[in-house]
Amino acid sequence: MDHSGLLKGKKGVIFGALNETSLAWSIAKAAYREGARFVLSNAPVAKRLGTLENLAETVESTVIWADATKSSDLESLFNQIKDYYGQIDFIVHAIGMGVNVRKRRPYEKLNYDWYAKTLDISAVSLHRIVQHAMDGDSMKNGGSILTISYIGAQRSFSHYSEMGDAKALLESIVRTWGARLGERGIRINAISQSPTRTTAGQGISGFDAMFEFGDKMSPLGNADADSCGDYAVTLLSDLTRMVTMQTLYHDGGFSSIGIANAMVEPMMEMLNNEQQKSDQS
Repeated sequence: MDHSGLLKGKKGVIFGALNETSLAWSIAKAAYREGARFVLSNAPVAKRLGTLENLAETVESTVIWADATKSSDLESLFNQIKDYYGQIDFIVHAIGMGVNVRKRRPYEKLNYDWYAKTLDISAVSLHRIVQHAMDGDSMKNGGSILTISYIGAQRSFSHYSEMGDAKALLESIVRTWGARLGERGIRINAISQSPTRTTAGQGISGFDAMFEFGDKMSPLGNADADSCGDYAVTLLSDLTRMVTMQTLYHDGGFSSIGIANAMVEPMMEMLNNEQQKSDQS
């Protein structure tokens, strides 16, 4: 996509980039292309899992390692950001992990310690980040906060399991914070993204089936990571200055479809085959 300077002069922080498959990675590239400058942050454990320093070099950024579930780390991070930029214009929260999901623990038999950790990492971390940004007066009036969700917050997808609960909480936090942030003209929104082949997404059992189902059901097919980055740029820009507390579906139309022809025809064929077998028996 061509450079248009939508974020020229804006400063921020982007949480959650791990490697080239991360949505946060694509958002960082798109924001940089549009003129933004920002700090990149992830938990210290990501030092051995990802290549964040490579991204930082590409987008002329600084990495500040911080565990978003620890208040002390976030307080330190926002103090350091102030030293770099003063107040910032935007925050991107692209953090998520389902511990039970990764360990193949079914929803009806959750380990509740792992469940609490999932909620803390995937949802409560947003609340904590916003709280520390506000307490430290780190954001400019009129700024933008953005997080990443999935339609599993609104509908049941069997293999998405506990992450559906986490995303539902995340979207609630967006709405509840939004009512308060509006007093300073700060907006907060969630992008509900298509199934995307990220490291986190591919940790879900049955992800390939979710991906293919979404792709066949969506009139435009699944939205990829780069298009998510482009969409995120609009929500960080002043063009969306009156949009807040929204869960915005970036999913090729999946969220508005009942059933698509691509799914009807195989189902009809399957039913016809079953009927023929029944007639022959």
